[in-house]
Amino acid sequence: MEAEHTTTVARIRKDIERFYETDTKFRIYHGTTNSTRHATFSRDAIVDVSALNHVLKVDVERKVAIVEPNVPMDALVRETRKYNLLPPVVMEFPGITVGGGFVGTAGESSSFRYGFFDRTVNWAEVILADGTMVTASSKENSDLFSGLAGSFGTLGVLTLLELRLIDLKPYVELTYHPVNSISAAMSKLQAETLNESNDYVDGILFSRTKGSIITGRLKSNPPSSSSLQRFSRAHDPWFYLHASRTTSSPPSSPHTEHVPISDYLFRYDRGAFWTGYYAFRYFMIPFNFLTRLLLDYFMHTRIMYHALHASGHTDRYIIQDLALPASAAASFLDFIDARFGTYPLWLCPLPPDTRGSMAHPHALATRGEPRHEQYINVGVWGPYPSSEAGYVAANRDIEAKVRELGGLKWLYARTFYTEDEFWGIYDRERYAELRARYRASGLPSVFEKVRDEPGRRREERFGGTGWKGMVKRWVLCTNLTRGFYGIWKAVWGGDYLLERKRK
Repeated sequence: MEAEHTTTVARIRKDIERFYETDTKFRIYHGTTNSTRHATFSRDAIVDVSALNHVLKVDVERKVAIVEPNVPMDALVRETRKYNLLPPVVMEFPGITVGGGFVGTAGESSSFRYGFFDRTVNWAEVILADGTMVTASSKENSDLFSGLAGSFGTLGVLTLLELRLIDLKPYVELTYHPVNSISAAMSKLQAETLNESNDYVDGILFSRTKGSIITGRLKSNPPSSSSLQRFSRAHDPWFYLHASRTTSSPPSSPHTEHVPISDYLFRYDRGAFWTGYYAFRYFMIPFNFLTRLLLDYFMHTRIMYHALHASGHTDRYIIQDLALPASAAASFLDFIDARFGTYPLWLCPLPPDTRGSMAHPHALATRGEPRHEQYINVGVWGPYPSSEAGYVAANRDIEAKVRELGGLKWLYARTFYTEDEFWGIYDRERYAELRARYRASGLPSVFEKVRDEPGRRREERFGGTGWKGMVKRWVLCTNLTRGFYGIWKAVWGGDYLLERKRK
């Protein structure tokens, strides 16, 4: 495996050196994406790292894993479990990769304790945009190491990482705490992060007056009297539906159960939290146990991301994650309720050093005062049928509110800031110095990477601007036919990010 890694890295370095010598800008191609941004890659200007998808070593004594960047979460967990070890932060979708988590800002229900995924990395092997190989850690090239977090592949090409691990306990004791208001949800969420016995904390708001704060504790064995609750099999309940049933109890009566660790870690995979429900509604299919069972194959995140991009429907849904200072989170939730009425909403507590993992923001919050407090992530995901102008305006309203409240948005999602607005939030000078020091001019900047495509209408993004695109849009002229096209492309497989090979 190590010999294969060396060969692959040598091929990648050769490609990068060729681009550097010809002064050609290139992008890093991973083969898949968990982003909702519109993205296509030219075959003539990519460095393909999709083959870097192996766990090279697990060191039981040091409790670390040596991992290539394209290893997905489910493969990482599967491999470390063989050694009775577990990553402390595991992203909730099994297809999210180690490299994506490191450079793309990834947090989960254990982040209140361990920080973002990048905080669990000891060192990274990086090829700079001129072909130079370096190692970055807290002691070596430390500015690059800290800068890689939230850089979205704009400072270099990851080829290897060392991850810290913790002892595996095969079960999670889950407790669902009902809440009956936004303020009660915020209070309970913050209180549970102070409870040192909790390993995991997140929450779901189903309405202004109904929600559940969910805490988890790792356990070696479940009580003998407890039957296990599963979420990964086709006949198991979707997690959010199961959680919603616990909200009928009064706040003084939390519900407790035990869940196998892998079922817990990827509990949101089936149905992609709750966005799978919108697919049933979109195709006018009844939403019940039988239909979820029959269509289970299509309701996993790998398939759903593929179908979403292939159908061109990423611009018909608001899919945003926003990190708000805890003191401002309730105000933001009030805004979402009044402006959109979108529910459910995901709540996930984050550590006080949240901003350090989120794409090089200014040291001070946008409101001008220093902040060192807990942050709360709010996941806003739901359909927003509208004109293109209305859709853009809605997302810009969210961005403006987040900025007003001193928060930051996850940049995996579509981003509508102007360039001046973007660099008013992020530290352009410091970031530019870092790019110059590590010769990253051959790679796009963070703004170039995440900005929404300027000047292209919604219809042009589906199919392209040539006559083939016109024919494709004419044949797939309804939302329903585009939806079926997306499903067909996902089932058929194949690449949905690379441009078609030029003849």
